[in-house]
Amino acid sequence: MSRELAQAVAARLQSPLAVLYGGTAAEREISLKSGRFCYEALCDSGIDTVLVDAREDWITQLRQAGLRHAFIALHGPGGEDGTIQGALGSLGISYTGSGVLASALAMDKWRCKQLWCGMELPTPACIQLFADSDWDDVMQKLAGRAIVKPAREGSSIGMAVVEKSSELQQAYHAAAVYDSLVFAERWIDGGEYTVSIVADETLPVIKLETDHGFYDFDAKYVADDTRYLIPCGLAPEQEAVLQKLSLRAYQSLGCSGWGRVDVLQDAAGRFQLLEVNTIPGMTDHSLVPMAARAAGYSFEELVLRILASSLDLQVSPGSAEHAC
Repeated sequence: MSRELAQAVAARLQSPLAVLYGGTAAEREISLKSGRFCYEALCDSGIDTVLVDAREDWITQLRQAGLRHAFIALHGPGGEDGTIQGALGSLGISYTGSGVLASALAMDKWRCKQLWCGMELPTPACIQLFADSDWDDVMQKLAGRAIVKPAREGSSIGMAVVEKSSELQQAYHAAAVYDSLVFAERWIDGGEYTVSIVADETLPVIKLETDHGFYDFDAKYVADDTRYLIPCGLAPEQEAVLQKLSLRAYQSLGCSGWGRVDVLQDAAGRFQLLEVNTIPGMTDHSLVPMAARAAGYSFEELVLRILASSLDLQVSPGSAEHAC
């Protein structure tokens, strides 16, 4: 399957493929790893590929090389928020993943949650924070425990769990270093799950377990004791419900190509949507490749499927050669 898909992709591409990685966001180092992994997979599949660091002069590099299609492996502001998607569109360069509006909505957790609330999709209660917020009142409304988040950062950067008003105020100021829009979200004490989506196919659900208090930056990229459970431990009918909810949340933002939806399960067994990642990590610690392996896809085929989805190539789901 991978060989046939690689041949179809190569035939559709009309110039070498640019892998955009690096950039200037706080997640630059993760993006460098993601981009390198994707670049090597594409090269191994026989795709003529060029690495382009989106830190500076990347537009000049694309133009001078005559590149007409890009595989985006950028994370965070400037790469995952619709900015680079808009620039590529204005240059007439097609790209992998979601478009401008969907990327911007998914990156902005605050406005994403507002949209979900309007659609009556389940998501934890939250309150926007300001320098003069009534910290006691916020903690009371959020039932005494919350997680503080910069609205437009990724990889859990700037997040903190708080249980006291003084901690909330301190966490707000720490998060405000990364983003002017900061909010506190009610803490959900329950299982944490993630659902990967490629070309509208939901891959096997992964349950995340960590001793870090929550799935923070270290648990994602540094620690070796984070536990990734596949199968996730849910009953088959529950897993199907979670996959359906995640796909609906993903499509509600207009997302396309690929992505990952993060979800919590509360004490009553109800699923609560956290966020959508439109360009998830593609490193050796990353979740989408894990889910793909569980579905029977090699890393090379996963990357090819993501690329094929941006070239209007139809790839039937569940057609991997070796199921796990």
